[in-house]
Amino acid sequence: MLPDYPFPAPPAACEIFAVATGVHWLRMPLPFALNHINLWLLEDGAGWAIVDTGFALDTVKECWLAILEQLTRSTRGGRISRIIVTHFHPDHLGLAAWLQERTAAPVWMTAGEYLTAHAVWHEVGGHGNPPMLRQFRAHGLDEERCAALERRSGGYNRGVPTLPNRYRRLFDGDELIIGGQRWQVRVGYGHSPEHAALYSPDLGVLISGDMLLPTISTNVSVFAVTPEADSLTDYLQSIDRYRELPAATLVLPSHGMPFYGIAGRVDALHAHHEDRLQLLEEYCQTSRSAADLLPMLFARELDTHQTMFAMGEAIAHLNRLEHAGRVMRSEEGDGRIRFVASGRASAASGSGEAGSG
Repeated sequence: MLPDYPFPAPPAACEIFAVATGVHWLRMPLPFALNHINLWLLEDGAGWAIVDTGFALDTVKECWLAILEQLTRSTRGGRISRIIVTHFHPDHLGLAAWLQERTAAPVWMTAGEYLTAHAVWHEVGGHGNPPMLRQFRAHGLDEERCAALERRSGGYNRGVPTLPNRYRRLFDGDELIIGGQRWQVRVGYGHSPEHAALYSPDLGVLISGDMLLPTISTNVSVFAVTPEADSLTDYLQSIDRYRELPAATLVLPSHGMPFYGIAGRVDALHAHHEDRLQLLEEYCQTSRSAADLLPMLFARELDTHQTMFAMGEAIAHLNRLEHAGRVMRSEEGDGRIRFVASGRASAASGSGEAGSG
């Protein structure tokens, strides 16, 4: 079932658009092919709660200043009660510290997202560009594209120029009261360490962040710090929890348009990923690296930013196949990691095609 879109168009720049009782939609620009992010304002007593903050661009700062001025002139006043960040990615966390400094509002995040942001920013604990490049080289990415990624070093810090140095921790299952409405914290995995979506049973609204998008699939990657992770299973199990929500739930995603049809969208994402798994399993009848498989997964030409996500996603799908016993991993003489379909590997071994140790 296709999603049903109740709103014909997104809000204009710096416009505050009501989508439910006490819930307002903002849209900010991004400097990527995915050129926008949806942010949310929740009426909170005599003030406002912010959900996600946007990428640190001057145009986004200018938009926030205009919005804060609009809020000051509203009957509710301009006090910001809290800044809730769904996860550490720069389009969500980017201006949290800047807004915190301007408004004195506390930042609310899960521990996994807060600590990962600091690890990525400082490139410690297996995070950052150098470990990522080692991982991609091991999975077959050529030097030209690795060099282009190396030139992008510091990209996270440009999107998040400053980090909050204190926060209030969110846990899965927490219930927040915002403007008299209940909002449940629903932590999901696979896209980021502890992504916090917010569901209001009072309003029938899910602020899904990046966990559930209406037309594109959420990026699911494996990172250098957890090289054998089965991120795809983590993600699919997380979105399966949304099936328990009422069919009339209005989903407010970080990208794309608000929609109804939560169960159908979860079904479609399961089908999408299984199609990709079957495709990769077929191509792995011959030993392949993750980089070898990028053209099979992504028909379009990838820019450098997209290559980073595409490599992480290819590794995630191959890891899922390996965990399921559908492919086997090998490290050949050149040090590169390749995968071959399990049936093919067994046949080769039985026929004496594979060398013995």
